[in-house]
Amino acid sequence: MAKYTESKCRLCRREGAKLFLKGERCYKGVCAFERRPVAPGQHGMARKKISEYGLQLREKQKCKRIYGVLEGQFRKYYEQADRMKGITGENMLSLLERRLDNVIYRMGIGSTRSQARQLVTHGHFTVNGRKVNIASYIVKAGDIVAVKENKKDNKYFAEIKQMQVGTMTKWLELNPETLEGKILALPTREDIDSNIKEHMIVELYSK
Repeated sequence: MAKYTESKCRLCRREGAKLFLKGERCYKGVCAFERRPVAPGQHGMARKKISEYGLQLREKQKCKRIYGVLEGQFRKYYEQADRMKGITGENMLSLLERRLDNVIYRMGIGSTRSQARQLVTHGHFTVNGRKVNIASYIVKAGDIVAVKENKKDNKYFAEIKQMQVGTMTKWLELNPETLEGKILALPTREDIDSNIKEHMIVELYSK
């Protein structure tokens, strides 16, 4: 499977916005976007007029990079969302939010989506009692996501047991003591805090 291996900070600079791809580092003064808030490359500071298509493309790229998916998979989410009832753009974001790696990130078990994806692929989690190591697995309302019993004594998860439950999106809940979370409901647009203009992505794919 293809994988992005370059600096993640370049992605934030290219999109002109913080994508929070490196966890706590993004909140500190060492953040590359804070120090160099221009596009990477020798022409990064040049002012260019962006067409409507260009704006739509950048919005799509930003969304892909936030959730860590590549073009083929992202296009499938759009096509699936288009077949669902409701607003296509909001359906697409809901599907992306329901990815297992994103759920682990939203619960605070992973500091970034890439770290959460690694934890999932290494087989640390179960969904409704069954081991799931596919990061793109789509959870449903009522699902129970938990750390495997034989992994709970791992140093990483032992530290999570001691953490205080912070503000969490209302469609999820987590019990730090048992390392179990529950999908309370499907996420709505109001539950998604990512700065994404999903209607522009729909317009791009609809052409």
